Amino acid sequence: MNYACELDHFGKAKFDEYGRQQALDRLHVVGTAKEKPFERIVDLVKTTLNVPICAVSLIDNDRQWFRASRGLGVEQTPRDIAFCDHAIRADEPFIIEDATCDHRFANNPLVLGEPFIRSYLGIPLRMPDGYMVGSLCVIDQSPRAFSSGELEILKSFANLVTGELELRTIASIDGLTNVLSRTAWTSKVDSEIDRTKRYAAPLSIVMLDLDHFKQINDSFGHGLGDLVLKQTAAEFGKVLRKHDVAGRLGGEEFAICLINASAEVGLEIAERIRLRISQLRFSEHEMLRCSASFGVAALAPGETLAQLLKRADEALYEAKRRGRNRVQVADYLCLVATA
Repeated sequence: MNYACELDHFGKAKFDEYGRQQALDRLHVVGTAKEKPFERIVDLVKTTLNVPICAVSLIDNDRQWFRASRGLGVEQTPRDIAFCDHAIRADEPFIIEDATCDHRFANNPLVLGEPFIRSYLGIPLRMPDGYMVGSLCVIDQSPRAFSSGELEILKSFANLVTGELELRTIASIDGLTNVLSRTAWTSKVDSEIDRTKRYAAPLSIVMLDLDHFKQINDSFGHGLGDLVLKQTAAEFGKVLRKHDVAGRLGGEEFAICLINASAEVGLEIAERIRLRISQLRFSEHEMLRCSASFGVAALAPGETLAQLLKRADEALYEAKRRGRNRVQVADYLCLVATA
């Protein structure tokens, strides 16, 4: 069953874009660094099918972003001109033998200009929940009729791509709290910082550490300690915006990357999360109370993720020093002046 489609009041399938985008967001791969398995797949596809261009294309909100590609000089294109945006709307391979003869694409800038697409074959990348997050596609700059054998070959490679995406999803998610693992969070935020620097947009980091967590484990057992961690992470989802990135750095320490957010926005969001954590109640132990300390730091010009985390961590421990269960904002200018 394709869960990406539901029926309208005429009994026809309609496209569930919201659910599809959510499925892509859960992968946490858009904008991340290149990885060898995907690079190897596009190399093999290019050689095996003898095409000048091939790509693993992921369809994001308003763009198509290439997880890996050969023969293209760009990392992304607008979604509204992407052939792959058509491919994700069908369960079958999407085939264009001559784009100049197809009314949907004859005036497309990717046909009239670089990379001069004439023929296209795209296999939708269907995830286990049924949603199509992108396609594995091959492109020729001459008209071409793809054979049934070539279709089957590309389907097999597409299965490899979805398998790799699934493996990364499993490995990137912390099994207890369902937020990103430290490695996956770091990789994602590094990419977000690069994007932020290109577009001169603000970005902030919130670090938080549960107060007296060892006492919770010692007094109530690790089972309840795990429940506290799960509930704490669940509170993030009630506050964070769609593109913010939460991760577990280890133990009872978490970090949140706030996209397009100043330190003031970081302070506001951290305070809302702090209040929610302080209001948590557990039926297993009604007397148990939780709190967390927070450090907030906004990305400074030329700063790396390691430097940003260090400032957020210093602010966090200042919050601990001042009595816990509070939010402390790092002051970049003061730190520079006293360095």
